[in-house]
Amino acid sequence: MRLPWLACLVFGSVLTPTLLTAGNEDPELNVNSRYTVETVIVSGDGWSTNLAADHDQKISSGLRSEITALIGSKLNPAVLDDLAVRLRREFQARAVNHRLLRGTTPESVRVVFEITQKPARFDVSVPKFLYANRQGWTGAVESTTTVHHNAFTVGLVSDGDDLAERYTGLLARYENTRLGTDRVHLRFDFDDYHEQWNGATRTDLAVPPDETSGIYRSRRNYEPAVIFVLARPLTLSVGASFQSFQEETPGTPVGAANAVVSRLDYQHRMEDSDYRQGIDAGYSLRAGTRVLGSDFAYARQRLNFRYTLTHGKHVLKEEVQAGLLTGRAPLFERYVGGNSTVMRGWDKYEINPFGGNRIVANSVDYRYGIFQVFYDTGAVWDAGQAAPIRHSVGIGLRQASLFLAIAFPLREGRADPVFLMGMNY
Repeated sequence: MRLPWLACLVFGSVLTPTLLTAGNEDPELNVNSRYTVETVIVSGDGWSTNLAADHDQKISSGLRSEITALIGSKLNPAVLDDLAVRLRREFQARAVNHRLLRGTTPESVRVVFEITQKPARFDVSVPKFLYANRQGWTGAVESTTTVHHNAFTVGLVSDGDDLAERYTGLLARYENTRLGTDRVHLRFDFDDYHEQWNGATRTDLAVPPDETSGIYRSRRNYEPAVIFVLARPLTLSVGASFQSFQEETPGTPVGAANAVVSRLDYQHRMEDSDYRQGIDAGYSLRAGTRVLGSDFAYARQRLNFRYTLTHGKHVLKEEVQAGLLTGRAPLFERYVGGNSTVMRGWDKYEINPFGGNRIVANSVDYRYGIFQVFYDTGAVWDAGQAAPIRHSVGIGLRQASLFLAIAFPLREGRADPVFLMGMNY
């Protein structure tokens, strides 16, 4: 009898502390709950972003907000696993792993998500698809094959929105997103277009003015560039553009508009619990020079600034842009207003049939959910001429890049609404 009692006593002595410990477990004894997430870093194939300071357009806004919400909270491995699955799905990646690094303060950690892309990926996108009842359809489709740090793109485009001409043809692009380091990218663009011209442009250019070229029937462009990530919100692109075009007049030689091109871009995002603010600014310069064998010597400068404020379903956006073109430049370098982005609702051929060498424009958009109202103002003109300021208002629906709107140019005596729809990134 002594052996069974002895066994019960031993078993009870072992089991009782275990039950007491389980019944009175302190959550703070969980090692994960001791640590606070200091920041979250997401890195991919040739890129990396610190969500406490940077804003990378590669991550969708909804998923980014959820990942950013980790900062300042207690570490939760189950949440990290769920976010890794969602990142893998969004990037169509082969795998997404997360690891922890020591933070800068005691009992804090940095969370790092590492995205491993598939050896090769194929994507098809529609970067632009628009319809305006005065200018017709505009569309572009691109297919991109990505192999490690290299992306190869081919596409078709028919665009009657951006320039005084409608250009139709093909494009090809190669981009290396890690030229030794993820702070240096290499890009090469090739475009081959055929042009169609509005009757108003042909009439105004019966005798080409001194500051521009004549009408051409085809255009080809080779454009290599190197992009430097100076700081996470600041990038600099430097390259050259070698454009050739064949004018419509029989027997005319092929024209060349070869230029040095550069662009400086700044992006900054500020987020707190209630408001999100975004600043996007850029300055571009295209300088045609005879040093590169150009038939045209000119300087085309453009400055743009956009501020976005988001609070819940409320979104307020204001965008300002200005441009200056000096020297003798071909038609495709001239500024255009009265399209889907600048002075919406106006007819660009009424404003200036072949564009201008000066532009100033401002747009204010307000959205609540999918409902949108906007007000545009601006002018496109030539140096030495008057700069008539035009205004327009509009209402519509917008979801991400997809929109449906009616714009009204404000003029005396009548209202001619313009219908706009499509996608424009």
